[in-house]
Amino acid sequence: MSSYLNSYGAGEDERNRLVKRIVVSLLVLASVSSLSWYLLKNHHQEGVVKSFIAAVKAGDYQGAYRIWGCTTPKACSGYDFKKFLGDWGGPGASKPEDTPDFSVLALTDSQSCNNGVLLTIEVNKTRTEKLWVDKSGDAMSFSPYPICPHKSPWSIMLHRTVGRLRKPLLH
Repeated sequence: MSSYLNSYGAGEDERNRLVKRIVVSLLVLASVSSLSWYLLKNHHQEGVVKSFIAAVKAGDYQGAYRIWGCTTPKACSGYDFKKFLGDWGGPGASKPEDTPDFSVLALTDSQSCNNGVLLTIEVNKTRTEKLWVDKSGDAMSFSPYPICPHKSPWSIMLHRTVGRLRKPLLH
């Protein structure tokens, strides 16, 4: 004769294993999604700068100037093509020590700021440039800031630690 309470708790272990699997799966999915978003959130702006670097390396200074955002003479009245050539090499480079070394010229860091992305380019062994790419229009310029303004200590620490995972994606 079986009593009423003999089957009490049957299936409880299986249900607990199922709940644990679901919780762990959701945590892993959230972690992988968050890390992927963090690593790829500046992908478009990094692509703009990579195409700029490729144009400079190829010697297509007119194309690089267009990528910079100077499609019409009025668009870059403060940064004419002669000044551009002086900064990025080619005919009319101002100082030989500032000319890009194509074996070194590469994107080395990317940091998201409020309405833009601060990107670091190693131009040669002695020169590093900070570039600003506007998120809304992809216009490039020299960065007005050495680091992103108004960053919390938490986001600075996150960039200095987890941001290192982004470096292989930049090259």
